[in-house]
Amino acid sequence: MTDAVVDASVWVSRLVSGDVHHERCRDWFENQATANGLLVSPVSMLAEVAGAISRRTGQASQASRAVALILALPTLRLVSVDPDLGRLAADLASQRALRGADALYVATASILGLALVTLDQEQLERSAPLLTAISP
Repeated sequence: MTDAVVDASVWVSRLVSGDVHHERCRDWFENQATANGLLVSPVSMLAEVAGAISRRTGQASQASRAVALILALPTLRLVSVDPDLGRLAADLASQRALRGADALYVATASILGLALVTLDQEQLERSAPLLTAISP
């Protein structure tokens, strides 16, 4: 795979070594780096990752370090949530019964014509008719 929209679930699993999917996600990110694939996410991913890591570890500093690591990646592309993306995400959320944040990832992948990479089974199933959605 080359460029892909990456859900917060994959980022968190990669960054939390005790996560059940950590090795799988680490390997996927390493393969992406080898292929020089872009890692695309809506900018809201940063808050999702920080919150998830802070809640899991109880350490705000670990969450801040994780965000700094993500932002330092040369292949990272963050997509702003503008009114057009917001409207599409809202439409997808209602039509596909997606959670709001999940709909932002699906909308981003849809607009850019990229695959979506997620660990969220519901998101995989509900976005499948619209785009390529895979688990790492």
